[in-house]
Amino acid sequence: MSKKFLNVIDNQLSILITRIPHGETMDELRYDGQTVVVTGAGGGLGKAYALFFASRGASVVVNDLGGSFKGEGSSSKAADVVVNDIRAAGGKAVANYDSVENGDRIIDTAIQNFGRIDVLLNNAGILRDVSFKNMSDQDWDLVIKVHVRGAYKCARAAWPYFRKQKYGRVINTASAAGLFGSFGQCNYSAAKLSQVGFTETLAKEGYKYNIICNVIAPIAASRMTQTVMPPDILDNLKPDWVVPLVAVLVHSSNTNETGSIFEVGGGHVAKLRWERAKGALLKTGPTLTPGAILKKWKNVNDFSEPSYPTGVADFMTLLEEASKLGDNDQGEKVDFSGKVVLITGAGGGLGRSYALLFAKLGASVVVNDLMNPDDVVQEIQKTGGKAVGNKASAEEGDSVVKAAIDAYGRIDILVNNAGILRDKAFANMDDTQWDQVVAVHLRGTYKTTKAAWPYFLKQKYGRIVNTTSTSGIYGNFGQANYAAAKLGILGFSRALAREGAKYDILVNTIAPNAGTNMTRSIMPEEMVQAFKPEQVAPLVVALSSDKVPQPATGNLYEVGSGWHARTRWQRSGGHGFPVDIRLTPEAVLKAWKNIVNFDDGRADHPEDAQDGLKSIMNNMQNKSQGSSEKSSGEGDVDYQANIGKAKKSQADGTEFSYDDRDVILYNLGVGAKRTELPLVYEGSEEFQVLPTYGVIPSFGAAVPYSMDDIMPNFSPMMLLHGEQYLEIRKYPIPTAAKLVSYPKLVEVVDKGNAAILVSGTITKDAATGEDVFYNEMSAFIRGSGGFGGPKKGSNRGAATAVHQPPKRQPDAVVEEATTEEQAALYRLNGDRNPLHIDPEFSKVGGFKEPILHGLCFFGISGKHVYQTFGAFKNIKVRFAGTVLPGQKLRTEMWKEGPRVIFQTKVVETGKLCIAGAGAELMEGGKGAKL
Repeated sequence: MSKKFLNVIDNQLSILITRIPHGETMDELRYDGQTVVVTGAGGGLGKAYALFFASRGASVVVNDLGGSFKGEGSSSKAADVVVNDIRAAGGKAVANYDSVENGDRIIDTAIQNFGRIDVLLNNAGILRDVSFKNMSDQDWDLVIKVHVRGAYKCARAAWPYFRKQKYGRVINTASAAGLFGSFGQCNYSAAKLSQVGFTETLAKEGYKYNIICNVIAPIAASRMTQTVMPPDILDNLKPDWVVPLVAVLVHSSNTNETGSIFEVGGGHVAKLRWERAKGALLKTGPTLTPGAILKKWKNVNDFSEPSYPTGVADFMTLLEEASKLGDNDQGEKVDFSGKVVLITGAGGGLGRSYALLFAKLGASVVVNDLMNPDDVVQEIQKTGGKAVGNKASAEEGDSVVKAAIDAYGRIDILVNNAGILRDKAFANMDDTQWDQVVAVHLRGTYKTTKAAWPYFLKQKYGRIVNTTSTSGIYGNFGQANYAAAKLGILGFSRALAREGAKYDILVNTIAPNAGTNMTRSIMPEEMVQAFKPEQVAPLVVALSSDKVPQPATGNLYEVGSGWHARTRWQRSGGHGFPVDIRLTPEAVLKAWKNIVNFDDGRADHPEDAQDGLKSIMNNMQNKSQGSSEKSSGEGDVDYQANIGKAKKSQADGTEFSYDDRDVILYNLGVGAKRTELPLVYEGSEEFQVLPTYGVIPSFGAAVPYSMDDIMPNFSPMMLLHGEQYLEIRKYPIPTAAKLVSYPKLVEVVDKGNAAILVSGTITKDAATGEDVFYNEMSAFIRGSGGFGGPKKGSNRGAATAVHQPPKRQPDAVVEEATTEEQAALYRLNGDRNPLHIDPEFSKVGGFKEPILHGLCFFGISGKHVYQTFGAFKNIKVRFAGTVLPGQKLRTEMWKEGPRVIFQTKVVETGKLCIAGAGAELMEGGKGAKL
């Protein structure tokens, strides 16, 4: 692995790794007498599967079309090479060259050659990455055809054999792009998350027949990933790290772990599950309004009392409880005057209730319905509202959106609601039933959204509410088609939300529960009558407004019976295996309790691809000589004694010189404008150094102690920059100087599974010996606790002060857009982290582009305080999130006596990047003259 990767120490990285030594060996897992079918097995992960299972006694069908990773062309060579390798090693294998669309032929190859099929690994895939505005129907259709229909066709062909023999194992393949959404991958994200809903349904239908079905989100080097990952990273992401988990899941000894989702790669394995907020329950009826829901928005997103469901909520009980409540506080009224709303499937049921409520609140409504939009249009017009009808399928997205443009000249809000049911047990489902449901729900949502997107981009405004289902989220008997389509919509929505955020296009997804003509076929009539669409409509309207608190996009909500709750992922802490030891299924099985443990305090809630890759990427420094071998002798190390010695150690001092050029470069790096002459022109009478420049001289200062001596299992990849404190001890700050920095160890706090290291650095003027700056950096280091140190840090006054924003409007707010070159410019101050400049490296870290250094937006925020309230003695911040170059920052400030309390948000996402921050002002009022 390259030196640049090993040296990454940044506040954007965190670790969730538990190091558990391996114990005694166990019997080898075998697959003798079984037949394993692997799709896409000509290379990468599929090839690794095929070679492994053949080596463990299975007969293998090596399927590969032999096309490019974009789905172009075909060749028999790829499959033949793998088959020859297996046979040369004494194994049994045959090749199949069909596309996964012809799944029946692939399965027939297994039956004709080996007489049975026991394991199906749906692995085949392609990429057609492109931003949504440039995506063609072919880009969409090819990805859906391979990933969604291909998985269905292979599983459907194998299912009768599985049922007859009362045995079967299926692995479907998702990805981080599907779980969290990925920029430029709306098609792939939709296809990959569809596999979760599909798998969960198969697991429920197959369990009584001993058919075990699971889904994995792997990260492994392949033809697809080599285009976005540098070689040194790919070397530690070999498919061999994924195979052992799959081997455990498909073994005959696994009879209970089914319908589960696993994240795997780079030696790390973790499980994911759905976590549902307690939510907000409101009285149903006329006082259930969008404003009433927004008034209770904190409750909607309150995860303090979560549940971990595997199915739909108890809506009947919720309805009974809601009926006992008093009238709802109405909150702030929402108004849609001047807005144009397009609702698909609005001729009845949920769509009709949405249309009526939007019209009531002033919107012009386009009522789309394949059968009869006119009745709802007339209903709106009779009450004085504005509406037009559109009779078309949602698949005809261009003509559907054209109706809005022709009638009103614009479109502001799109509610994708159209849907059909074709429920059937998977054993009896035919291709028509599958294709129709996917076409209407998934492709229809894509087509209408694609047609509306250019208008949203042009006006830099749009609101989209898409419709998933609890059948998709949790799976449901007889709805494999519907579950796949509906969860595919969620994957699509999450990716789309990422692309739209910078243009104020917000995308959210609901899972509604209501009685309609569509649900009448699966609900008792009394439930159809009780679960009214009017109980869902207010949330849809609220999400379409401009009043949703941040984060206002990319979320999933379950709704019905007056109840509204957000649902998100929870991920176990999982288990990290040493990357310098070959991983085996037996080792995975031995660590299984850790892999699936959500209750040991290590579980987290990943929200994006960056979060999804943290554990995997950070496990790359988990090596045997630094984990199991080292841990066996850790009892001989007296870390507390070493910490005591380190605190007394004196640094030799590291010199740092700067002049006016460096000052200007820093000021520009934190957003100074060319018109701000005191910051960018050395000839200005008021030329000055921004006070946050004080963090720069301590970059690279040599510390007088070894990290390995003061905590167990230290790795730079486990370090998260948590807080930064800076004192300016000399004003005015020299515009040129030779300085010397003296780092020291302040303290190490033992947090059990982690350590908090606080280092302090005094920076002095080399000529006079005067103190110029003092810095303290707090670093959170996963996996380095448990050494018996103090559980709580010391009180060091301003350096440890907790700044809570007052419960009032800010006294001052400054917004500033960063530039797309900000990260490249700031790194010239000494930041050599490739995460901030190398697109390939940032993609590996889960970022669509290089991100800003935390100290860069620290400098921008500090500049806002300085320019608004004047010079400060000290400043302290807690880093809370990431910033992409080009995003706008909003610093909110409250003056409390001699202090300014502040926080900084990313405007596009609404998320904090700096929290709990404060600055102590110099005496005498303002000192900034800019």
